[in-house]
Amino acid sequence: MDLEKIKNANTRKIGKKLEYFEKISSTHKYAKEIAMQQDSDGKLIIAEMQTDGIGTKGRTWYTGKNKNIAMTIILKPQCKISKLEGLTIQIAECMKKAIYELYQIKLEIKRPNDLILNGKKICGILTQINTISEKINYLIISLGFNVNEDNFSEETQDIATSLKKEYNQNFEREEIIKKFIEILEKEIEL
Repeated sequence: MDLEKIKNANTRKIGKKLEYFEKISSTHKYAKEIAMQQDSDGKLIIAEMQTDGIGTKGRTWYTGKNKNIAMTIILKPQCKISKLEGLTIQIAECMKKAIYELYQIKLEIKRPNDLILNGKKICGILTQINTISEKINYLIISLGFNVNEDNFSEETQDIATSLKKEYNQNFEREEIIKKFIEILEKEIEL
């Protein structure tokens, strides 16, 4: 993965600090461990492979090695919790917009936290907020996006898809991450 391409995104904060792992249990779990560190605001954590990725309803999110996007962003917004209402849908809108701007592919949002392509799940979003009273300590945004996956388990082959599976070509993960974080930072002021 070309990390310089991502670091060169047109952002003020998101992705300027980047941690990259060939293999990790979960980018989300790791982000929770480091989120209280002073320099973690805007940090982007990317993994080529997760061994224990978190999906919805306690399920595991599979990340095929060097094929998909497994990433987490740590933010420390200086706002009231009420401003974050509907945030997961806003994040989904940002990814939907990124994919359309890059490839003219229309994704659908399945509330509360999935993106769908041709009736199948292609992206899952997990947000977690840590607070003390009304003060937000940190916000963690995690995304799993099936980009070039071509190996779906029997359990998921009928409900999950990838860009490659649908369009029979490889897509550049860095390009998707870069476009997404640019749109996210512009559209959602945190």
